[in-house]
Amino acid sequence: MDTGSLAQAGGEYVERARGLAPQIEACADQIEQERRLTGPLLDALFEAGMFRLLLPRSLDGAEVDPATFAQVIEEIAKADASTAWCMCQASGCSMSAAYLPPDVAAEVFGRDRRAVLAWGPGPDSRAVAVDGGYRVTGTWSFASGCRHATWLGGHCPIYAHDGSRLRKGAGKAVERTMLFPAASARIVDVWHVSGLKGTGSDAFTVSDLFVPHEYSISRDDPAERRQPGPLYCFPTGSLYASGFASVALGIARRMLDGLVELAKEKTPRGFKRTLRDSAVIQSQVGYAEGQLQSARHFLLGSLEEIWRAVGRSGALTLDQRVRIRLASTYAIHQAKAVADMTHHAGGATSIFIESAFDRGFRDIHAVTQQLQGRQSHFETVGQFLLGHELDTTFL
Repeated sequence: MDTGSLAQAGGEYVERARGLAPQIEACADQIEQERRLTGPLLDALFEAGMFRLLLPRSLDGAEVDPATFAQVIEEIAKADASTAWCMCQASGCSMSAAYLPPDVAAEVFGRDRRAVLAWGPGPDSRAVAVDGGYRVTGTWSFASGCRHATWLGGHCPIYAHDGSRLRKGAGKAVERTMLFPAASARIVDVWHVSGLKGTGSDAFTVSDLFVPHEYSISRDDPAERRQPGPLYCFPTGSLYASGFASVALGIARRMLDGLVELAKEKTPRGFKRTLRDSAVIQSQVGYAEGQLQSARHFLLGSLEEIWRAVGRSGALTLDQRVRIRLASTYAIHQAKAVADMTHHAGGATSIFIESAFDRGFRDIHAVTQQLQGRQSHFETVGQFLLGHELDTTFL
């Protein structure tokens, strides 16, 4: 299927996301209180294929184009940011199916409509090479959605029996991501945070767990890629960047719309007219609308243009990866600026938990504190534009 056909087919998922919004909104408080997605909501998300957006079509996945993926995540984020974050994280993880042997990919993803893979960073993890696979020990944190995951992934440096690091021919240290059933690990309850509470981004740990080699991948390594579709020319990081930027855009859109509604009815103490009659509020709302729409169009327009180009060339260039990083980081910080404005403009109303602004304010500031929200990404883009050699780790 060509890029145009995939994009057209993906539009159905945007409509599914919009249809799910009322149910998500109805349980958003419970999601935050319990720090995980609720059972009935998970049932609805699985039924709608919301965790299979980036999974290959050969495994009954949607394999949607990046712009469609971003729009789906944005729609869900308008209803609840934690739900959107979990979907984005799981979708990125599911791209590992493109690098697994077909029978293993089918076991992990293809035979279970409720399959979810979750992973997170584990700086102290290690895997010792043994016959047929690895003995894995480590703890990985920030594992969004690990409470409802069926499989978990742990990225590990690879060691020999004598404790030395295994290296490739050029001397680069070998690292692989190990996949294992969620029941093999122990979840550690650490997710006590101010924002994105419902993601349940706890830690998990294993000790001396055997993982067969075929259940490991060299993430985003073209030499191990088994799926031919243009989607898998994109590294996981590019989809994470655009997806989490869309979470931020969805949060900001909900907050800005909330301010418009509040302004129609609220008369601040000491004033004779509603907020909507304030010249300051009028100017702020107009400017914020421009910020939000320009950031959104930059992101979606970039993804659509790059998608078409990749469909023609069969490859994603460094220039295109940098553009996705720029558009994503820019969107996150423009969304944060809009969210901050709405929270302040709402006055005392904003500090109440049941307001349209409190959770959004906390959630958007959790987004900016994550890897995707780092302002250092602008430095990386600037280095590229000025002709410096790049560290492409986070592109």
